[in-house]
Amino acid sequence: MRIIKASDVTEAIKKMAMDSCHYLNSEVTQAIRKAKNDETSPLGKIILQELLDNANIARNELIPYCQDTGLAVVFVEMGQEVEIQGGLLSHAIDEGVRQGYDEGYLRKSVCDPLTRKNTGDNTPAIIHLSLVEGDKLKLMLAAKGGGSENMSSVVMLKPADGIEGIKKYVIRKCFEAGGNPCPPIIIGVGIGGNLEYAALLAKKALLLPLAHRNPDPVLARMEEEILEEVNKSGHGPMGLGGRNFALAVKIMKAPCHIASLPLALNIDCHAHRHKEMIL
Repeated sequence: MRIIKASDVTEAIKKMAMDSCHYLNSEVTQAIRKAKNDETSPLGKIILQELLDNANIARNELIPYCQDTGLAVVFVEMGQEVEIQGGLLSHAIDEGVRQGYDEGYLRKSVCDPLTRKNTGDNTPAIIHLSLVEGDKLKLMLAAKGGGSENMSSVVMLKPADGIEGIKKYVIRKCFEAGGNPCPPIIIGVGIGGNLEYAALLAKKALLLPLAHRNPDPVLARMEEEILEEVNKSGHGPMGLGGRNFALAVKIMKAPCHIASLPLALNIDCHAHRHKEMIL
């Protein structure tokens, strides 16, 4: 049995919360540079360069890349040979979020859904825990902004809708989103499972590297076809016209009931804030 201190979890979450909001993911930076070179719209080129300039300012001055520093979503893969000492894992994670959002001067965006009263420290985090083999603790934090999350959806398609129905739904919803999710966007798609698991798959898909090639040839082809069609919308960067509306499409799937075809779409903005750490 390997002991991991709750305080170490807190420190890790704190650092990831601040880093995710201060440093634009290097893979995203490369993708935006490539998009700028490929962009046909003069205004689109200017916008993409401004995104890169904004990332440099945030990195150099240690300030948030975007004013919406998101709701903290934490995926935990906990080895069965790990024991957390010194407190509950969930409390350690929330304390890390609390400290990170305070010390990093990150906006507190969590409130009661009905009264709209702010919790004041961006907690509680949304925590998804999986038990795996081994003696490691893998933490993945996504700071998910409201603009992109609001453009996400879950639908129960008919099994007969098949691949074409899935593609049509995702493309239509992306077209409807327009500039609201601050494009260029990253598109996470979850297929199968049930109502809640499809949504979880879509969010987990956003954690995949942008350059990751789907090992499933059917899904890989779907990703390519959806990306191509979405970028034909003409919405472009920030929804102000151009060809680079989306940077990537990532799909994950799971078996489902014979009577169902659950489908979830989780859109991420160009900030694409997420970090991971293994303890």
